[in-house]
Amino acid sequence: MVEPSSALLTDRVALVTGAAVGIGEAVAVTLARFGADLAMCDRDAENLEATAKEVEAAGRAALSAVLDVRDGDAVRAFVASVRERFGGVDVLVNNAGGGFRAGFLDVSDKGEDALVRENFTSVTTFVRAIVPLMTRGGSIVNLTSIEAHRAAPGFAVYSAMKAAVASLTKSLALELGDRGIRVNCVAPDVIPTPGIGWMEGATPGTPLGRLGQVDDVAGAVAFLAGDLSSFVTGATIHVDGGNWAAGGWHRLSDGSFGT
Repeated sequence: MVEPSSALLTDRVALVTGAAVGIGEAVAVTLARFGADLAMCDRDAENLEATAKEVEAAGRAALSAVLDVRDGDAVRAFVASVRERFGGVDVLVNNAGGGFRAGFLDVSDKGEDALVRENFTSVTTFVRAIVPLMTRGGSIVNLTSIEAHRAAPGFAVYSAMKAAVASLTKSLALELGDRGIRVNCVAPDVIPTPGIGWMEGATPGTPLGRLGQVDDVAGAVAFLAGDLSSFVTGATIHVDGGNWAAGGWHRLSDGSFGT
């Protein structure tokens, strides 16, 4: 029977990467408000500390570490500290990632390696480290992007890595299902976050006629983290105001649609 309590994450342990600002911060604080204790990491020490204080203000425990998710040794050391503090993990949210605009032919070997490690290898590293701690089953939520499902000129490698994560998610849903571990994606679009200045004052053109908010993404993650989604795995939730469904169609200023 579905009850309101099915949405809660009381006394579960969630690990969120890239939790200092934006979507990661919103996800961490939302999961805490739903009852989870939080382990968090980010390179941004100051804002990560602020997120930890928000989690504690919600009455939950917070463990944070300043690290680069591209550093496998640092990731494994952090996960060891999570095991020591909490014993196990119930929810893993692979949120950390990033990119830069550049034509594909202008991306250096070093730049491509950084994109691959930040957006794909970090996910595989955390999954391998965390699954042994999910002894009671659990939920893995990978943050991808609408760019995982369409072309992204100027962001070709970033887009390819997000597509790789989406494909990995489906394979892991099959491989980890017998452990009681569900693996899903959330694919956001037009969600203003720190550092994305081009959205300031932008006309959204989404079917819903507005830009999204970080809390829209956090809500989807909370759903996938908990028992309300207990039979959902290998899926992607598009938190994009309808942009993926719309394809090349956009809502115009008069409310009609055009391409």
